[in-house]
Amino acid sequence: MEQTTKTEQWFPIAPGIMRRTTAAGEAMMQMYVTLEAGAHLPLHRHPNEQLTYLLSGRLRLMVAGVPHELGPGDALLIPSDVPHEADVLETAVALDTFSPPRTDLLAQDRGM
Repeated sequence: MEQTTKTEQWFPIAPGIMRRTTAAGEAMMQMYVTLEAGAHLPLHRHPNEQLTYLLSGRLRLMVAGVPHELGPGDALLIPSDVPHEADVLETAVALDTFSPPRTDLLAQDRGM
């Protein structure tokens, strides 16, 4: 996989939640996520490990049914194939890192 740099385009993930890739390489990728207060990220899973670092705002992440409240400066590792969802308690910005890269999101970045 070739290394990509950030894209300027924002893509919707769910109502009130948008993402933009910052960088991607062979083993990992990173993206910004903006989340409006009251938004909900539906339950989902993926084979990629995910590290969420909250830059601002507040989130309640449910990981395998266990709630985790995150505020600015908090981080949470979501293991591979573990179901998770999120409720946005306060408008937030997060930095998500995935390993390996999310090929589905990178394909969306390329317009495929």
